Amino acid sequence: MGKHEVGTPKYIANKIKAKGLQKLRWYCQMCQKQCRDENGFKCHTMSESHHRQLLLFAENAHKYMDQFSREFSQGYLNLLKRQFGTRRVPANRVYQEYISDRGHIHMNATQWLTLTAFVKWLGRTGQCVVDETEKGWFVTYIDRDPETLAAQEKKAKKEKMDKDDEERLMDFIDKQIEKAKQDIKIEEGETSKVPLIRPENDTPLVLDIKLKPKPKLLPKIEIKQEKRKSEDNQSKPDKKIKSEVSQSKSDKKLKNTDNSPLIEGWLKEGLIIKVTTKSLGDKYYKAKGVVQSVETDGFVGKIKLKTPEEVNGHIIRVDQEYLETVIPAIGKEVLILWGKHKGMKAIVKKLHIEHYSIDVKLEKGNNVIEKLPYEQVCKYVD
Repeated sequence: MGKHEVGTPKYIANKIKAKGLQKLRWYCQMCQKQCRDENGFKCHTMSESHHRQLLLFAENAHKYMDQFSREFSQGYLNLLKRQFGTRRVPANRVYQEYISDRGHIHMNATQWLTLTAFVKWLGRTGQCVVDETEKGWFVTYIDRDPETLAAQEKKAKKEKMDKDDEERLMDFIDKQIEKAKQDIKIEEGETSKVPLIRPENDTPLVLDIKLKPKPKLLPKIEIKQEKRKSEDNQSKPDKKIKSEVSQSKSDKKLKNTDNSPLIEGWLKEGLIIKVTTKSLGDKYYKAKGVVQSVETDGFVGKIKLKTPEEVNGHIIRVDQEYLETVIPAIGKEVLILWGKHKGMKAIVKKLHIEHYSIDVKLEKGNNVIEKLPYEQVCKYVD
């Protein structure tokens, strides 16, 4: 019987049957042949070529079964990786996408009888993260590509460098300060509210309002803008904002580890400190710099600011009361400011953020001192 002419209904019907998927029960995996109907599949099973393939399969059944299983799992995982990535998706959805290809390996030719058994095998072998819900099994692909792992590690290192231990520590301290301020406001606001009731007689109402005392002004601080020398070594006069620092030494007593008062300041040349007063303006608040010199009383020093950029190079003269120490990252050098080991250099070993203290290791003697308060040590540069 010849082929039907192009355009006839029978020709179109044959084209539709030949295109796309057909019934799985009429597919021969060994011969890789798809039959259109039951009669065609029966004729194929009686053919000589089919019997030869069955003989080959009978000689080494495990070899063919393992090969089909491996090709099926590789095709399934490749589709899951390329189309869905590392997203959590239903396992049956991936399977439907996989079998839409006419050349796929059928599951009935593998070692797994059902899709559930195959999904459980993926979970046991660590190739996917699988979980069962009311809507069925879900799979999440685990990307173990060396390039992907290297990119993730590089990204993690960059994020760690962007925010080091010092910044995390300062963020934690700022959050604690803000939380304490909020608690104080809540306590002050929780006052009993009594409605105003005018008495029956004509006596005037008296309101007992207690005003808070006016806060004392912070002492002024002297600022000096440092100018660079010109090429001909001609220096220009500095601009100064003159002021006075009025603070008595009796109010500046510290306590060392023995709880004995110290009638002396802790400022030293080379310390990295931070400004904690807003009397100079917002641009100087929390600015960091290096102590260049300390006056004879030991409480007032000249600080050359480094950060932020807008105040870089500015020199300020400020009392230690409006400065705080800077705690470096682990492994950096610090100077012990007071106490038993005053003036000794050490290396930061561990931070106790919840106790506002650190552990340091002395450079001389290699002794480890635990839980020194933040105000007793400071970042130091030679």
